[in-house]
Parts: sequence; C-alpha cells; structure tokens
Amino acid sequence: MPDKRSTVLLTQCAGMFLVQLDVTVVNVALPSIGAGFHAGVPVLQWIVDGYTVVLAALLLSGGALGDAIGHRRVVLAGLGIFGLASAGCALAPDGATLIAARVAQGAGAALLLPGTLALITRTFPGRREQARALGVWAGVSALALATGPLLGGLLVTAAGWRSLFWINVPLTALAAAGTLLVPADPPATGRVDVKGTLTGATALAALVYAVIQSSVPAAVLGVAATVAFLAVERTSPAPMLPLALLRSRTFAAANVVAGAMNFAGLGTILLATLYLQGVHRASPLTAALAMLPGFLPLSLLAPVTGRLTARFGPRPVMIAGLLTGATGLLGLLRVTEHSTVAGSFLPAFALFGVGLGLLTAAVVAAAVGGVPAGRAGTASGVNNTARQACGALGIATFGAIAGSPARPAAFVHGLHTAGVLGAGMWLAAAVLTAVAIGRP
Repeated sequence: MPDKRSTVLLTQCAGMFLVQLDVTVVNVALPSIGAGFHAGVPVLQWIVDGYTVVLAALLLSGGALGDAIGHRRVVLAGLGIFGLASAGCALAPDGATLIAARVAQGAGAALLLPGTLALITRTFPGRREQARALGVWAGVSALALATGPLLGGLLVTAAGWRSLFWINVPLTALAAAGTLLVPADPPATGRVDVKGTLTGATALAALVYAVIQSSVPAAVLGVAATVAFLAVERTSPAPMLPLALLRSRTFAAANVVAGAMNFAGLGTILLATLYLQGVHRASPLTAALAMLPGFLPLSLLAPVTGRLTARFGPRPVMIAGLLTGATGLLGLLRVTEHSTVAGSFLPAFALFGVGLGLLTAAVVAAAVGGVPAGRAGTASGVNNTARQACGALGIATFGAIAGSPARPAAFVHGLHTAGVLGAGMWLAAAVLTAVAIGRP
C-alpha cells in the first residue's frame, strides 16, 4: 500500500475517530462539568445532546453537500469547524456557551463523517483493497466508542474536563493536512435537500427539548415538523430520506432496530456514568474503568460479528445481541444505592456491552443488504441518522426518568425503570428482527 494512500486512510480514520469519540468521551466528565458550572441534569443532557442532535439532523445533508460540491472540500470545512468548536468548548465560561459550542461541533462532525468514507472509497477503488480499507475504518469507529470513557477518565483526572476538547484541536489540524493529499474533487452535480434539512432538524431538536424540559408546545412543534419533513421528502427531487427505500421490509426493520439499539444504548451509558460518579462517588477514572467491560466488546467483537454475519446473515446475530443486551439491562434491577459495583453493576453492564458488540455491525449489514447495491451509501447514511437521532432521544428520555443522582434513592428507582424500558424495547426489536429481517 503506497505511503500516500496509507496517510489518507490514517487521517480519514482519525477524523472519523474524533467524531465518534465525542459521542461518548464527554459522558465521564459530566459530573465534573456540572460541579464546575453548578448545572443540573437538564444542562448536562444538552451538553451531550447538543452534539448528537445536530450530528443526526445534518448527517444526510453533509453527504449530499459532498456530492454537490466535492467531499474533500466538505471534509476540510468539517474539520475546520470541528476544531474551532472544540476550542470554544474548552474555553466555555458557562453551561450555555458549552452547549452552543457542542452544537457547532455537531455541525462540523456532520460535514466530516460522510466525507471520510467517500474519500476512502475514492482512494481505494479496487474491490479487495477497498474492503480492507473499509474494515480498518469500521474497526476504528468501534474503537472510538470503546475508548471514549477511558480516555475521558484519564484526561479529566490528569488535566480537567477542558482537556477533552483541547486534544481535538491539533488532531483536526493533522487530519486536515492528510486530507489535502487526496486528489482534487471531480465535478459533481448533486443537490442538497434544504427543506428536508430544516424540517428534520426542527423536528428532532423540538422532540428532544420536549422530553428534557417536559414542554408540551415543543412536543406539538416536533410532531408538526415531523409531518412536514415526511411531506417534503415525499415530493423532493433529491430527498435526504428516500421514502421508497422504506418499502423494503428488511431495510425499514433494520433502521427501527438500530434506533432502539441507540435509544437504550446511549441512554444507559449516560445513567451509568451518573450512577457511578453521583451515587457511588467514584472518580472519573475509576468510573471509566468500571465501564470498560461494557465498552471493550464493541471493538473486540467487531471482527467476530462481521464473520458471523457474513456466514449466517444478520438476523441470528442481531437476535443474539438483542437478547444478550436485554438481559444486561434487566440486570440493572439488582443495582441499589449501597450494592457493590463489582457485584451488581459490572455483570449487567458487561452483558449490555456484549449485546451492543454483537448488534452494531449486524444492524448496518442488514440495512445495507436490504436495498439495491447502488443505494448502499444512502442506506448507510439513513441507518447512521436513525441511530444518532434515537440516541439523542434516548439520552433525553432516560435522563428525565432517572432525574438527579443528588437524590440517590429516586435516581436508582429511575435507573430500574429505564432498564426495564430499554429491555422491553430490545425484546420487541428481537421479535421484529425474527419476523422482518430477510434470510441471507
């Protein structure tokens, strides 16, 4: 593999690593941020969701913009915005400013993420070399999610929570330098679905706000914007969400399962962080180490899941992941204010992580396999959007259910309720998978 192409692969993986890392790395710092800003749980939820909501809302538009004006330009713009926004996060004097900077980070990430995949496929046009390169890209993606809490714990313990954002600045500069090695963009004729972007972003932001703030007007706005989004996508000449793809039962079901996976998954990760640091008073590093058994399967099982999915199809792997993860979520019922972390929390969280590790790659394979080969890129983008959007809603919902860890008894009761809700969703998703996901 030529050095130049290796550098391109490395830098695009680095850009994607930063995007995925910032989904989870902040979680372990939330108690420290809350203490520093005297902020409650709703502010902490928005520090996570400000990033996730905008990433989900603009992800498909980022890919369409790359098609329209060139992916290299869009990746470079995304890296610039992400780097500047990271510096803004590090310098934020209060919670509101930090949320605004996280929103800007999400916009940069939405430009960056689809383009990294497009540039890798352009750099490695051969079928076999492209498969190897995409395997590296997928492995780094899983590693980023697993690394986030541990890296966050180390940095917060050693240098404070602001270091989580400062580290992004030089890394985005290096990734931009590597992106310049990619040949100039070819002429492009794609179009951007502006109306779809605006209505979709409004719908998601309003629904998340309604859950976090218990706002009925925001809920009404969210439902109305959702209806408007579907109407726009039905008539748009270049829709973000081609509704015709939903006629595929496998594709539609795979995205419902992906949404349920992230709804319960990211919501549970938020509550696990608050439980360990808020109820058990663990340090950020100790909390990160306690969560490691739940995150390691995401990276360790990725190659195994890929081989199992290739051999047996996504359906049995998805069902195994959903049932294992649901068992772990129900295991949270054994967690109490005074129970030991090793005796109650760790076994449940580890099973939950194994379920996620089995499920993640298989869900993507099911979504991509449920559409014609020429629509694989669109299918992947829709699947990513479903995961990020439902993850944002899950964070909002689970945070609202549990409340503040400053009231340990009420928080643990909320943790139990969230665990049952998540398990119910994953069991229902397992039934949907058995019925709707096609055989290989």
